[in-house]
Amino acid sequence: MREHIPSDARHEIEKLTGDLNYHSYRYYVLDSPVISDEEYDRLYRRLKELEEQYGYVLPESPTQRVGAPPLEKFEKITHNEPMLSLDNAFSYDEALEFDGRVKRLLDTKGDIGYTVEPKYDGLAVELTYRNGLLLRASTRGDGYVGEDVTRNIKTIRAVPLKIEETVHIPEEIDIRGEVYMNLDEFEKMNIQRTKEGEPLFANPRNAAAGSVRQLDPQITASRKLFLVCYGVGIVKGLSFKKQSELIEWLKKARFPVPVSVKIVKGIERVIEEIKLIEEQRRSLPFEIDGAVVKVNDFEMQQRLGAKTREPRWAIAYKFQAHQGATKIKEIIGSVGRTGVITPIAFLEPVRIGGVTVSRSTLHNWDEIERKDIRVGDTVVVERAGDVIPHVTAVMKEARTGTEKRPRVPGKCPACGSLVIREEGEVAVRCVALDCPAQIQEKIIHFASRGGMDIEGLGEKNAELLYSSGLIKHFEDIYKLTKEDLLRLPRFAEKSAQNLINAIESSKNTTLAKFLYAIGILHAGEYAARLLAKHFQKLEDLYGISPERVMNIKQIGEKIAASVSGFFSGTKNIKTIESLKALGLKITNPDFTPLKKEKLPLEGITFVITGALPKPRKDVEELIESNGGHVASAVSTQTDYLIAGEAPGSKLQKANELGIRILSYNELSRLIEQSSKHPRLF
Repeated sequence: MREHIPSDARHEIEKLTGDLNYHSYRYYVLDSPVISDEEYDRLYRRLKELEEQYGYVLPESPTQRVGAPPLEKFEKITHNEPMLSLDNAFSYDEALEFDGRVKRLLDTKGDIGYTVEPKYDGLAVELTYRNGLLLRASTRGDGYVGEDVTRNIKTIRAVPLKIEETVHIPEEIDIRGEVYMNLDEFEKMNIQRTKEGEPLFANPRNAAAGSVRQLDPQITASRKLFLVCYGVGIVKGLSFKKQSELIEWLKKARFPVPVSVKIVKGIERVIEEIKLIEEQRRSLPFEIDGAVVKVNDFEMQQRLGAKTREPRWAIAYKFQAHQGATKIKEIIGSVGRTGVITPIAFLEPVRIGGVTVSRSTLHNWDEIERKDIRVGDTVVVERAGDVIPHVTAVMKEARTGTEKRPRVPGKCPACGSLVIREEGEVAVRCVALDCPAQIQEKIIHFASRGGMDIEGLGEKNAELLYSSGLIKHFEDIYKLTKEDLLRLPRFAEKSAQNLINAIESSKNTTLAKFLYAIGILHAGEYAARLLAKHFQKLEDLYGISPERVMNIKQIGEKIAASVSGFFSGTKNIKTIESLKALGLKITNPDFTPLKKEKLPLEGITFVITGALPKPRKDVEELIESNGGHVASAVSTQTDYLIAGEAPGSKLQKANELGIRILSYNELSRLIEQSSKHPRLF
């Protein structure tokens, strides 16, 4: 194929591949990008166009990270050398005993050279490179046989698909490390899973392991995972004398390495470094559960050898679990920026890991019921990763009979509006347009390009204007003056005038853009356009019934109920009328009479279970926009079950009833095919 490609196109593809891999390394490994996200995306799109045009794709191309179809199961891989686990030490005395054993086995009284590094709490993996190219990736498994997770590991941007020629490249090398998830990403993912009614991950380690062990690589790709490399198995065509040499080689080869690898002499210095790592533990953005101590010299490691399952030349010093027992004084609902009301336990203050904890998240109201948590209970609280306190257990034997079950709130604790809880979901939401707890995020969405398109009112400026008290409601945007802005940091004459001009320009908008901007739950851009096509003016939606909205065949009952609920709220109507009084003019060029058209999923009922490649709300919108109906429970009326990872009891019931099971990808393909062959469903 190469000889048929113009040389300039081939060279451009090769240069773009190298440049993009370098910029990924800068972004994901060094956390020091030198180009903007927009520029990266532009280069990526150009590379993809050229690859598709000429059919010339390098194996290390960033376009090859995602795109493989789901697997039926994971294949087994036997490690070239066993991936042994580490023996543990839980006290400094045990660390001294380890040093004593090393000295006895080496028959020396002199101080031993060690490396000390944080012990990342993730999923152990092995990456095999042959002639510089990533050949396969596997999990530790039982230490001897792991699972082939190559396609999933390739989706992690920090993983080099090719060893760069910045180092001597061995014929073959097994690089060992840990896949992990940052704490902020873990928290975001659990918040999203709460909204979608999915079970929560217990900790970042479980989240990382569950993400790597997905049969569909697209699910892995949707989760932000990281890699840290710290060891090797077999190496052909290259040799290292010390652990510190290996770390330097990994750095130069653009592999991510531990944030700190200290080379010290003697066990006393080792203990000092362990203490430092434990002090730094609270400030790290990821979880560590200890420190790893290794004999630095590889020849000494060979002499020390291994026991059945653990090397004699390394040990994991484990930090104490950060838990404490205390009493719940009160449970109240805290409103997040998306309207989800999360129960928070207010605790009698307790010291955990050197920090006083007085609050703990209880995740959601179903979780409270499942764990039977009550006000007045004595509970065990853990600081996950030393950051997020959560209740891990209830000490029911300590109950006195005075404990009280908390009630699911019927009104929003921030604004007093009635809340909704949709069938089959764990999330309790406030949908009031002027809820102060949500307004900042709503302002950002309102001003976004798909909404009112107010250039200059992005996340940073919205936060600044909100915190300064200038914007507390949508109406406040249209009351801003240039003088208001000039009193704030970051605004000069030109930038202030530009924002005022953008706000003024946004007053002339379309119904579709306005409906999207006001952020109706479940109603994205597609649903907003459908509403604009079928309702001539905004006032036609005031007080509308769900049944009238469902006359639009592409809209199912979930979106219809949400639209009806929104336009039945007197506060929401009042806000809209205030916006109109401030000069907002809404036209509707999209309006067309309702067409009677047969949609591919019309009259078909679906139930969804398990983790899917797309957020559940997106899958529901896909089904409903094609005329289908999404039910919350499997019954004899169910036509299809859409099953993802960890499907639970719904899958069993569907099998018992003989209901056809589809994956998300099968559903997408059938919808696409049915547009050409309507009898497929």
